[in-house]
Amino acid sequence: MSTPAAASAILLSPESLSAAGRTADKLSLPALQSKMKCDPDGYEAELQLLYRHFESSLHLFRHQSALRPSSDLSLAKDLGDFAMFLAHVTPFYPEKLANFPRQIADLLRVDSRGLPSSLRCHLAQALILLVNRKIIDIEETLELFMDLQILGDRTLRKLAFSHVVHNIRRMNQKHKNEAKNRKLQNTLFLMLQGDEEQRAKRSLVILCDLHRRRVWFDDRTANAICTACFHSSSRIMISALSFLLGYEQIEEEDDSEASSSEDDTTSQQPITLSREAIYKANHKGTVASKKKKKAKLQRVIRNMKRQQRITSQSNSSSYYSPLTHLKDAQGFAEKLFSRLQRCNERFEDRMMMLKVIARTCGLHRLILLNFYPFLQKYVQPHQHDVTDLLAAAVQACHDMVPPDAVEPLFKQIVNQFVHDRSRTEAIAVGLNVVREICIRMPLLMNEDLLQDLVLYKKSHEKAVSSAARSLITLFREICPSLLVKKDRGRPVNPKARPKAYGEVSIATDVPDIELLEHVDNSVTDSSDAEASASDLDDEYDSDAETEKEVDSMEDEEEDDEVSDEKKNEDFGNSDNIDGKEDDDDDLDDDIDENAAYDEYDSDTKEDVDLSDDNMDISSELDASRKKSSNDICNDDDLSNHECASDDNDEIKEEEKAKSKKRKFADYVGQLNTSESSLRALKRLTMAKMSQKASDETDGILSNEDFQRIKELKAKKEAKLVMAQQGLLRKGIDSKVSSFKIPSSEQLTIKPVDPAMLEVHIKRKLSKEERLALVRAGREDRGKYQARTAVKQKKTGGLSNRQKEHKKKMPLAAKRAKVARSRQDKKQQQRRSGKQFQGRKAWK
Repeated sequence: MSTPAAASAILLSPESLSAAGRTADKLSLPALQSKMKCDPDGYEAELQLLYRHFESSLHLFRHQSALRPSSDLSLAKDLGDFAMFLAHVTPFYPEKLANFPRQIADLLRVDSRGLPSSLRCHLAQALILLVNRKIIDIEETLELFMDLQILGDRTLRKLAFSHVVHNIRRMNQKHKNEAKNRKLQNTLFLMLQGDEEQRAKRSLVILCDLHRRRVWFDDRTANAICTACFHSSSRIMISALSFLLGYEQIEEEDDSEASSSEDDTTSQQPITLSREAIYKANHKGTVASKKKKKAKLQRVIRNMKRQQRITSQSNSSSYYSPLTHLKDAQGFAEKLFSRLQRCNERFEDRMMMLKVIARTCGLHRLILLNFYPFLQKYVQPHQHDVTDLLAAAVQACHDMVPPDAVEPLFKQIVNQFVHDRSRTEAIAVGLNVVREICIRMPLLMNEDLLQDLVLYKKSHEKAVSSAARSLITLFREICPSLLVKKDRGRPVNPKARPKAYGEVSIATDVPDIELLEHVDNSVTDSSDAEASASDLDDEYDSDAETEKEVDSMEDEEEDDEVSDEKKNEDFGNSDNIDGKEDDDDDLDDDIDENAAYDEYDSDTKEDVDLSDDNMDISSELDASRKKSSNDICNDDDLSNHECASDDNDEIKEEEKAKSKKRKFADYVGQLNTSESSLRALKRLTMAKMSQKASDETDGILSNEDFQRIKELKAKKEAKLVMAQQGLLRKGIDSKVSSFKIPSSEQLTIKPVDPAMLEVHIKRKLSKEERLALVRAGREDRGKYQARTAVKQKKTGGLSNRQKEHKKKMPLAAKRAKVARSRQDKKQQQRRSGKQFQGRKAWK
């Protein structure tokens, strides 16, 4: 019997080709494949010959494999080559090769375990090619490719897995075919729920990969992955738990890889905003340089706002978890907790189950009262992975849990971790855990316990002191009354208190509308300030005018040297005239004040709320009116007395000048009191008019108001960021809080990182790590050498001492040197004999 290779050579020989009407030489399969693609109709005879040869070789291979399991490898190679050839040309001959895909699938389905590895891979590649050319549907081959993944062939498993995932991704790339997706999902869900562990494991891997790539990003897939936590096989349960716990880390890695290119382009020239830059932009340099610096500051602030907006927008998506799609979250948590209580798995597996339960409770704000006492037996400083356990305990706490259920766990954490005999690391972790729990449930803290914990701020360890200070910062915002007066600082709201259990704040107005009201109040205050400033300027101008008048009068008195009688007459007449003018001005002021008061009184009859203020102002007006009338009467008496006096002494003239000055000063004071009362009336009338205008609008805001609220909110957040960076001066916005308490929704969405509980803690290095640091420090350092050896290797020439040794000295210098050395030796010998200080043995 001839081999298939010999038969193919005979079929493609020049004789066979000439019988078929061809005059070419012997052709290979790739060359024939390219020619068939160019001219399908002209090569139908060759196709029929090759297809019949493939069928005969397939029958022969099955017969040999039945007789001898170790079949000939050359036969398997030829069969694989024929299968790939026919798979490439099948789109050009759909009718003649209609049974070919079914033959390949049946061969893999029935005899896959008995086939050689190379032949299996070739047949799988041929079938993948047919699926990609849409000759056969993925629905028909999905179960086959799932079976191929559990044969134990690593190459074939990777090939089948990548084919299934990429085919489903390509199918959903432009638009999603829900009917087709549902059929494929049902197939995988049935495999996942089956008892066969390997098929369930492979289906779970495919579902997790498609969900992570956001191809099947729906509730059905997420719930199927979550229900895998209850599989009878512990391996599948562990795989599902690890996926649920590590999903946030996978998302963060993907986001960082995707945004790495953007970060490289945007962070080429990092610009930092500091107090020095702000000071230089406002106070140093020329006008042009200040303008440039201010523009640079504006760019930096815009970048800060943009980054803050991007982070706020990505907060909701970056912390997504499949647990958010749970249809029955309470039932899932209770069922998994009951399995945790009765299982005998490893400690690491139980810790994973515990973390998933805590994440579910925090994400959906569930009440699982038996979970907190279960955690108490693990809360020990020497417990393995205690920070992960404490992070799970923090995650399970929220404002819907009764404080009585969490109080025993809270007290045990404080008693076990925070005491004087505990290690520094344990105290720091305990204080951080207390802070995180109090953010979520502030009712657990009482005054005595807080004051004891705050005393750790005096610790010399940075981790402990920073944790205690963060606790102080938190309660300055939540409830400052629990702190000692010196620890309260300057809180924004001194009367703040935590909400009672079950208390809900219902929004009765537009969110953040108080920002708009605050701006309106500040605008009115600024206008009042401007008005008062202008009034003060007018007062200063009037004072200056009165002083000028007084000076001119004194000069006239000095220059006029006339008789005393004429002086007295002129002075008396001027007094009378001024008195008349003062009386007229006072009468006009009284008329104006009475008219304004009558108008205001008629308005206040309608308004009941402002009656007390009106009474106060009316009393002030009466008092000022009486005072001004008394002053005017006194001034008139003085002027009459001066007119009647005939004394010509200089003392009298000085007294007259002083009385004249006092008269002008009293007149200015009278004007000031009247103007201040009028300003008070004006302020109250403006408040009343604004209240009427707000009542007329009925709380309806325009689009401009909403845009203004949005801008003010962004400005407030920018101020908060600058306050956290220490960029605001103490005088500006001293009541801006540098710590923003996150809302309950933000706390539930974001997972608790165990590494944040160990912040500022110095971990002890192992021996390998210490040696690595030592070797890293020796890299840039050369080999150790003595200092003399280093000096001898100088490349810049000889030193001065070396040159002196080699220089030829004159004879006289040599003799002087020898004599000097001889004298030095004699002196040394004399000194050496006198060093003995004890008593000699002889005398």
